[in-house]
Amino acid sequence: MSAINDRAAHTADALSAVLADTFRLYMKVHGFHWNVSGPRFRVLHQMFEEQYNELWQALDPIAERIRALGQTAPGSLGAIAALGTLPETEGVPAARAMIEAALDGHLAVAGSAKAALTAAEDAADPVTADLMTQRIASHEKTAWMLRAMLSEDVPAL
Repeated sequence: MSAINDRAAHTADALSAVLADTFRLYMKVHGFHWNVSGPRFRVLHQMFEEQYNELWQALDPIAERIRALGQTAPGSLGAIAALGTLPETEGVPAARAMIEAALDGHLAVAGSAKAALTAAEDAADPVTADLMTQRIASHEKTAWMLRAMLSEDVPAL
């Protein structure tokens, strides 16, 4: 295998980890959407729906980039489970714990995307680097919004 193919395979492996963690986060926030309850039900139900829709839309470009690099994208729950590092949420947590778990998940996937960005930059792969930069920006923006929801600071009227 040539050095170029080695770098592409390394980048594809990093993308596979991003894909797996993105899918795991998709499942997590989709479950939160289904099961959230409490006084902030409506806003949280809608927020989790927005998140799982955005995550679902992110999966295909990542998988297609893995294919463009000449590798096979993970396509089974077993592969996703083996590659993913994002922990599952046990049971049905309270609404605040759901927000905290979603925040942790978005930060974790941003971390996976940063590792893939480094692999892409090392491989001189600007297309993958651009894709990962977009994913990092999305996860960091969502993390900011989730942190704001968890803030106890309420401005005076």
